[in-house]
Amino acid sequence: MAIAKLPRQILPNLYRFAPNRDTLGGTAYLLITGEGNVLIDCPAWHEDNEAWLGEQGPVRWLCLTHRDGHGPKVKTIQEKLSCQVVVQEQEAYLLPGARICRFREQLAMAPFLTAIWTPGYSPGASCYYWGENGGILFTGRHLLPDGEGNLRAIKQAKTFHWPRQQASVEKIHRYLDEKNLPLRAVCPGGNVGYLRGEDWCLNPRESLESMLREFQAKV
Repeated sequence: MAIAKLPRQILPNLYRFAPNRDTLGGTAYLLITGEGNVLIDCPAWHEDNEAWLGEQGPVRWLCLTHRDGHGPKVKTIQEKLSCQVVVQEQEAYLLPGARICRFREQLAMAPFLTAIWTPGYSPGASCYYWGENGGILFTGRHLLPDGEGNLRAIKQAKTFHWPRQQASVEKIHRYLDEKNLPLRAVCPGGNVGYLRGEDWCLNPRESLESMLREFQAKV
């Protein structure tokens, strides 16, 4: 029997799970916080991950970034961990039977963690900003590393609305600027193999500004 690959610590109080086949190779994260631990998207659900999560302390929130990140185990994970599922309101209907905390534009779950609606890849695609470790943005499939390891908004076959996805890049940039928030790293929900040995996307603010210049040049 193959030994399951357990999550790896990439920053203090931040762990990254191995890609999950049930979410099209999506990457989930665990944040360890004094307010209760936070799962960003669904890790592969098996007894090794379940036992490991139990050792880290109670999980308070399961935060979903887009419809492909839900996977078939949301209700099971919620029942096992007794956590609250957070999802943008347009994608709540995809989770029948789960107890849902819906939000529209933004949701401050605690002083350190905020959900931000960034539609485009899917109607309810969302990012989560964590104020620890110098500022971390979890982007799901809204922003991903490309084949060169650069952070990009990537138009894919499953993209719901490309102009909205482009507008959501500006929305994230504006949110960070208006609140004067630091941004040390972006942790994407896919394409982590393109990070070329890094644990997150480097130079995220410069990448956001580069994308905005590119979009504006094409208008």
